[in-house]
Amino acid sequence: MANQATEAGQKEWRASHRYARISPRKARLIADMIRGMDCNEALDMLRFQHQRSAMFMAAVLKSAMVNADEQEADMKRLFVSESRVDGGPYFRRFRPKDRGRAHPIAKRTCHMIVKVAER
Repeated sequence: MANQATEAGQKEWRASHRYARISPRKARLIADMIRGMDCNEALDMLRFQHQRSAMFMAAVLKSAMVNADEQEADMKRLFVSESRVDGGPYFRRFRPKDRGRAHPIAKRTCHMIVKVAER
């Protein structure tokens, strides 16, 4: 469900990217940066970031904005009301080491959630 009302009667629209192949710790840096910003300003910030997670977060933010536009929200008044990154499952791989040993490697995933609302 893309549309939900908050406790103040204000509408929110959400989008998510589940099982993104990036570490949650790296993605949280970008999520913290755009929280509370206007949507267009946040997209501009994400466009010029060099982190790989900025590309993922921009796609999720655009999707949330499209969800709001389909419900005929005022696009100029939209801001990022919530952006969070939750840890997902991770793949366990093993790196061969000396004398027949193997060391584990965790290939981490995350779930990115972005909610936009009108001011």
